[in-house]
Amino acid sequence: MGKLWVLWMAVVLASAVRAQKPAAEPCVETMPGMKMCPDTAPGAVKNDPGMTALMENMRPRSFVQAILHHASAGTSAEPVSVPEPMLMSMRGEWMLMVHGTAFVSEIQQSGLRGKDKLFSTNWVMPMAERRVGPGQLTVRAMFSLEPATVSARAYPLLFQQGETAFGRAIEDGQHPHDFVMELAALYDWQIGEKTLLSFYAAAVGDPAMGPTAYPHRASAAEDPVATLGHHQEDSTHIADDVVTVGVTHGVVRVEASGFHGREPDEFRWNIDAGKMDSWSTRLTVEPGKNWSGQFSYARIVSPEGLFADEDQARMTASVMYNRPLKDGNWSSTAVWGRTRSVQDGGKENSYLLESLVRFKTSNYAWLRLENAGRSNELLYGDGKFPAGFAEAPLAHVQAYTFGYDRDIPLIPRVRSAVGGQVMAYGVPSVLRAAYGSAPVGFVGFVRFRLASGDER
Repeated sequence: MGKLWVLWMAVVLASAVRAQKPAAEPCVETMPGMKMCPDTAPGAVKNDPGMTALMENMRPRSFVQAILHHASAGTSAEPVSVPEPMLMSMRGEWMLMVHGTAFVSEIQQSGLRGKDKLFSTNWVMPMAERRVGPGQLTVRAMFSLEPATVSARAYPLLFQQGETAFGRAIEDGQHPHDFVMELAALYDWQIGEKTLLSFYAAAVGDPAMGPTAYPHRASAAEDPVATLGHHQEDSTHIADDVVTVGVTHGVVRVEASGFHGREPDEFRWNIDAGKMDSWSTRLTVEPGKNWSGQFSYARIVSPEGLFADEDQARMTASVMYNRPLKDGNWSSTAVWGRTRSVQDGGKENSYLLESLVRFKTSNYAWLRLENAGRSNELLYGDGKFPAGFAEAPLAHVQAYTFGYDRDIPLIPRVRSAVGGQVMAYGVPSVLRAAYGSAPVGFVGFVRFRLASGDER
């Protein structure tokens, strides 16, 4: 079944980026108020061929319509007004879309544990939507070449923790994403003007837990590296055997998921199936087009392979604000995440504030401020622990990131940019002997993103 999904999504991706145009056909209404209109349809706008009219007619105008758009991973939601760079095309009654971003980065870090590395973080998400019966069917996949473009199974990131490489815990590094990040089908049934019943099933997918994960969050779109609080806030965005049911009414959405709790192993090219042993629930509220908030809770069975006997309770809350600007956009996110060991009650909290502004069309500036709880694993920089070692909360680390990049037109329908960011850290006294008192990091990068140029 997994091979068939991969084959089907490869066909979808190829169809979405083909240059040839379909024969003239009328607009197709997928849901009340949402129409798919090819550029060949009567009255369609023909500015950027194949894109302008589609983008105009697919702009969500309500929370329900934004959900039906399914422009992010899993079933997470951002404000209705968030821009969604993508390529779009019509094939009969199917709306085909593809999102994708790739960074080629060079990181340099100071301090006793600082490292340098050239690597690429990247992902591509093809998807297809059409009306089936009384509702809308969406099939979607997501792939990443990070298993090949992040060598040695991690890239340097001071104070980062989570998962394994070569049988040891990763310290001061971020693991690559799996090649298969999502293989999912969604069905949405609108049972009233303001009410939507949604179903999500994924061999690999994103359960109803946490905010939109950082690779897909508008406020993090130009930052090429992970957040330090990833494993307290949104690390379930790649989980196995996920089933989610959600009900939306007006500005409120309630969801519940079952999924396999173990995080992906370090062999990133395969699919790690497992029994549905964990669960989560999420409440999302969008009181206006520019606001979105969520609260979620999960019980996760044995998420870490090195500590297989430990289960976690995870709780998150977040608020997002997005404001369209003339020739730009401003998007911000505040997140709190907490994990608690079910066995011994040990807690780790992480806090995040990030903001990204796009101005004068081609310029981007951003900041990311974090206060992340770290465990005593950081005392052992090689990931090898002594006999009888027990993980426990240790201290909080502060991270301050400031970045800028600028679009440079190179390839049609690909938004290219050159930029960089500086990362400074507040080091607790217990870790200064290992890290120094003021380590810093710098990332220079080239970014490529699929975009028509006419997205919101």
